[in-house]
Amino acid sequence: MSASLIDKVPLFASLPAAEIDHLVSLATFSSYPADTMLFYEDAPGDRFYIVLSGEVAIIKALHTPEERMLGIRGGGEFVGEMSLLQPDGLRTASARTVTDAQVIELTRAHFDEMLHRNPTLAYDMLRVLGDRLRASHELTIRDLQEKNRQLAQAYADVQSQNQRLAQAYADLEAAQEQIIAKETLERELQLAREIQESILPRSLPQLPWLDLGARMVAAREVAGDFFDVIPLGPGRLGLVVGDVCGKGMPAAIFMALTRSLLRVEVSRALAPDETLRGVNVHLQDMNAAGMFVTVIYGIVDLPTRTFTYARAGHELPLLWDAAGAPLDPARGLGHPLGILPDPALDVQTLRLPPDGVLLLYSDGVTEATDERGDFFGSERLLAEVSARVAAPAQRLCDDLVATLTAYHGAAPQADDITLLAARLR
Repeated sequence: MSASLIDKVPLFASLPAAEIDHLVSLATFSSYPADTMLFYEDAPGDRFYIVLSGEVAIIKALHTPEERMLGIRGGGEFVGEMSLLQPDGLRTASARTVTDAQVIELTRAHFDEMLHRNPTLAYDMLRVLGDRLRASHELTIRDLQEKNRQLAQAYADVQSQNQRLAQAYADLEAAQEQIIAKETLERELQLAREIQESILPRSLPQLPWLDLGARMVAAREVAGDFFDVIPLGPGRLGLVVGDVCGKGMPAAIFMALTRSLLRVEVSRALAPDETLRGVNVHLQDMNAAGMFVTVIYGIVDLPTRTFTYARAGHELPLLWDAAGAPLDPARGLGHPLGILPDPALDVQTLRLPPDGVLLLYSDGVTEATDERGDFFGSERLLAEVSARVAAPAQRLCDDLVATLTAYHGAAPQADDITLLAARLR
């Protein structure tokens, strides 16, 4: 298969020639005649397709009275990606060629490798999926409007015979609209959460010299917090926690953008402060909404037993020795990213004690409130970790989340909670 075919696909337009050549070595080029089923809804999915030529129809509820076509995908578009992002790996719709079609096929393993090697593609795919979700939502609204028009006509006919019956139908119509709207919104938010979770680390590296643990609990269906663990070579590991201002879908999209930009800048092997400054430059160009994000990014270095970090307006990292005594890091000035062209960054180096605990977290931890509105606070956090300093890092994070859940009780969770713990063995 020629690289000239792939580099014409918009999804891969930004890839360098070397990555295009690597993608050629992974992909399979296939041709299908018209009216060929590529896959069926609810079937396990093990690959996705990029259409080079021809057209592919996306169909819900195939061969049922509720069958409907969601859209036509043409040259340069992709299909079948949702099963690779869904936890259960099942297809969310069926796909059938409308005309003779030529496609590129990538298996699940190759799809994961492609996103790992080029993390910015995840943002491009997220943008495309968002556009499709909006188009599907608009189609659903049009269908509902037509059904409501038909119902209104039917109710008008009944009203001439029985006014009370017509009123009952009108009430039923309003209730039906609310139920459908609620179900549509819930499905959209669930899909957005699944996409967001798919771009965060699915598992933590298992290292002989470092014990890691992490938890993130969203306050709403989607989160503005994120964390990442980035291998940087033998004996070196990058740790990241970020917190976008605001909540809901805008914060979730800005989170995905920041995480992708940070991955790109980390790949340039820069110091933590240079990495964050590079992310800030990109955010300045893309941030018409005036949003910002606090971030802490640091590198654990085994040979020197240190954690060198840059802090952009985020919470200070916390450190305990093996006996459970907290060690206070120095505090410098740090501005969030996305606001100022040249933000101040707090750059520090911590020496990691053997079997001590390093904790990065978001302010949703210390600002968790109980039913009276009292904050959980830094002192409780220090005490909770001191009492569990010998626990494995993952169990420490799980126990802290359980403690916070019990603390706020019936009170709603006010903010996203993110924890990333590390212990140098």
